Amino acid sequence: MHEGVMKAWLESSHLNGGNVAYVEELYEAYLDDATSVPDEWREVFEQLPKVDGVDVEVKHSEVRAQFAQLAKNKHREVVVAEGSGGDLKQVKVLQLINAFRFRGHQNANLDPLGIWQRERVRDLELEYHDLSSSDFDREFNVGSFAVGRDTMPLGELYQALKTTYCGSIGAEYMHITSTEEKRWLQQRLESVQSRPKFSKDEKLRILKGLTAADGLEKYLGAKFPGAKRFSLEGGDALVPMLKELIHRAGESGQQEAVIGMAHRGRLNVLVNVLGKNPSELFDEFAGKHKETLSSGDVKYHMGYSSDFATKGGNVHMALAFNPSHLEIVNPVVMGSVRARLDRLGDSSGIKALPITIHGDSAVTGQGVVQETFNLSQTNGFSCGGSIRIVVNNQVGFTTSKQDDVRSTVYCTDIAKMVQSPIFHVNSDDPEAVAFVTQLALDFRNQFKRDVVIDLVCYRRHGHNEADEPNATQPVMYQKIKKHPVPRLIYADQLIAEGSFSEQEVKALADDYRNALDEGNCVVSEIQPETSHSSDWAKYVGHEWNVDYDASVSVERLKELGEKIATYPEQYVAQSRVKKIYDDRKLMASGEKALDWGMAETLAYATIATEGTDIRLTGQDSGRGTFFHRHAVVHSQTDGATYTPLEHLSKDQGTFQVFDSVLSEEAVVAFEYGYATAEPTSLILWEAQFGDFANGAQVVFDQFLSSGEQKWGRLCGLTILLPHGYEGQGPEHSSARLERFLQLCADHNMQVCVPSTPAQVYAMLRRQSVRPLRRPLIVMTPKSLLRHPLATSSLEELSHGVFHNMIDEIDDINPEKVERVVFCSGKVYYELLQERRKLEQDNVAIVRVEQLYPFPHDEMKTIIERYQHVTDFVWCQEEPQNQGAWYCSQHHFIDAIPQGAKLKYAGRKASASPACGYMSVHTKEQQALVADALTIENKG
Repeated sequence: MHEGVMKAWLESSHLNGGNVAYVEELYEAYLDDATSVPDEWREVFEQLPKVDGVDVEVKHSEVRAQFAQLAKNKHREVVVAEGSGGDLKQVKVLQLINAFRFRGHQNANLDPLGIWQRERVRDLELEYHDLSSSDFDREFNVGSFAVGRDTMPLGELYQALKTTYCGSIGAEYMHITSTEEKRWLQQRLESVQSRPKFSKDEKLRILKGLTAADGLEKYLGAKFPGAKRFSLEGGDALVPMLKELIHRAGESGQQEAVIGMAHRGRLNVLVNVLGKNPSELFDEFAGKHKETLSSGDVKYHMGYSSDFATKGGNVHMALAFNPSHLEIVNPVVMGSVRARLDRLGDSSGIKALPITIHGDSAVTGQGVVQETFNLSQTNGFSCGGSIRIVVNNQVGFTTSKQDDVRSTVYCTDIAKMVQSPIFHVNSDDPEAVAFVTQLALDFRNQFKRDVVIDLVCYRRHGHNEADEPNATQPVMYQKIKKHPVPRLIYADQLIAEGSFSEQEVKALADDYRNALDEGNCVVSEIQPETSHSSDWAKYVGHEWNVDYDASVSVERLKELGEKIATYPEQYVAQSRVKKIYDDRKLMASGEKALDWGMAETLAYATIATEGTDIRLTGQDSGRGTFFHRHAVVHSQTDGATYTPLEHLSKDQGTFQVFDSVLSEEAVVAFEYGYATAEPTSLILWEAQFGDFANGAQVVFDQFLSSGEQKWGRLCGLTILLPHGYEGQGPEHSSARLERFLQLCADHNMQVCVPSTPAQVYAMLRRQSVRPLRRPLIVMTPKSLLRHPLATSSLEELSHGVFHNMIDEIDDINPEKVERVVFCSGKVYYELLQERRKLEQDNVAIVRVEQLYPFPHDEMKTIIERYQHVTDFVWCQEEPQNQGAWYCSQHHFIDAIPQGAKLKYAGRKASASPACGYMSVHTKEQQALVADALTIENKG
């Protein structure tokens, strides 16, 4: 059948058009009990043609597939018998129920300002289903509608559906393919019609939260008029929501919660949820600050931690530090939680909870949100599901028109990619907010999946308090000016129902203001903080050249080398992998020199057997992009895997290697979060090619390089970036070394370019053993992984000393040297081979293995041998405006003898990192090597 005709037929079919919802409901009822559906429908279902691979117990997705298959069968047409009007109406009622489940949220009362223009949803009207008010008194079977009875009068049912799905809560969950998850949500929503009863104490807690949120903003506005605070006003319900979430988390077994949020409402959350002393905040507004950070940050970027008492025990809360770059903190929070779960030995994700708070424009605008959702269910990055709260104030800075902000119906539609339930809720109904908060956490704990709460609210002021919003949103702000604050709306409701008196409501506000005047903690649940993290004290106060001992005996290296080169016989390795492992056995016994992969793996083995946990991630980290690592053996017979580094000793640290999703930004941010929560582990991220690392540039700029200076956050994350010019073009040559060097100051991180297996071994050992936790950026090789000159011995490894610089290795008389060439990385071997070929004995080649912090002491020692030399060269593969030349030349100029000159040998400046033609690459490479080695005729 022609595709266009087929599509039209499918859409017109009563089995695959707008009626699919009620047909699905009937079919699932038929599966449970064949006698529960009308005779004519039972006959239809009994005659259904079967789809290959579909079992008797059919899930939601399979139901759709089976009906699609039926609709495609042009030889079979099913028509509902006209003689059974009652049965047909019953079918229509079931259709009506499912219509509300699918589309009720579109008619929900979500906007507190009442300015949303919603389209008419005919599916929710009785007439659309051939029903009317004349049927109101008639009893109908309600199918799976979870009201605790089998039948209801249509009028009562219709009202229950509207209350459940079109009130202050708009529930989106029918996109979920799991029938179990949908049934669970239906039971929770429909059994109370989305309006559970709250006790007086629970209502008081909600009212106190709103009073605190409103009271703090008014206090700050009066005390510090015009100061930026990015107020929460309009979204006040966030405070009681978070407190409800933490209380329920504690009662559910969570011991820790990590919160990530941007600037909007952050100060309110700090004071009214995490319990930061108001006096500290007032000091910050007054310009007072503690002289503990070298640069510091604005008050609405700072983090905080505290212990919050619940009926189930204390919950340790941590608000993550973050920059103004929206949404990037989300994977950082997930990484921090994953580290805590690993430390607690919890693979279920129940003991620690990630909570991320978003803006409506940012959550749909920033690509890292999609990346973060994509991480949420993967082996190496899941953390039991996150609670994701969108503070939807319906405007992003000055942009509020939906056609300008997004291409989706809701700002939360991105969450459907991982089948998260989404609860839209009117922030002016704080009891509805509390209910969806409870529901979200319970679902997360039950199904280990992200849940999204869309808190629909408004922003009472401009983007900040000095901004004028009427210039761009005049109609919205005319409404806001007349709209009462959430505290008063809820207080009036409680007074009207007799729960509280006006005097009691006023007393709450007065008491809160008095507490602010006193400057002490205003959160009654806050307890004296206890330690919930690893011991950071031993890593504080050290410089990068602190003494350490990373030596390992040759005998121990041989023993571990044998273990990492062995796998059980039942694992049949691929032939090339088998050759690598066979060679490693020879290397372990000392019969063969060690290559890069063996030395790196030995470093991990020694670190793990010292009790240190290791986590290595990257898009191809198990194998290694260039086929060098093979930490995981994949059996060729059944696909089973074996990781030798997991089987070294009973008391070893864990070794985890995860092939990551194809993302740089979210994954690096995740690993940063992990490393800042777990200093005792060795955490590494490896780029597929170093060129792609700039996809995570925000993480390098805002977190990795500056986190210690801004926030006092230590981080020992190691970044492995394959780098080197081998004719592979502009996207497979450069890790942009210059960008990392440009970020270096205050000894904030290390940038290394190891050139031998012994050096990478010692570098990794140093990063683990040394009592210093600062980022390590490594330019790792590609062709050097198997270069015949790039080998080391077990004896070289055993010392465990990383050499920041390596002097000339050939037997050249220093007194005869006329030129000294400095270099880093792969180009060293090309210089060495060419010089040996030319039999030059008047040029010394010195390797700089650590470019930052620059090794001045080692440089001074080496230069003492060449005090007579006046001709010094820096040689690099990168173009002149890239690589280390501009960022590091001042170190060399300061070090060489007075009167000597420093020259450049390398590619000329270029807008592109590398050329795309092998012939041009080869000529350029030969030219820069020749330039570095050729001494100009002085005559």
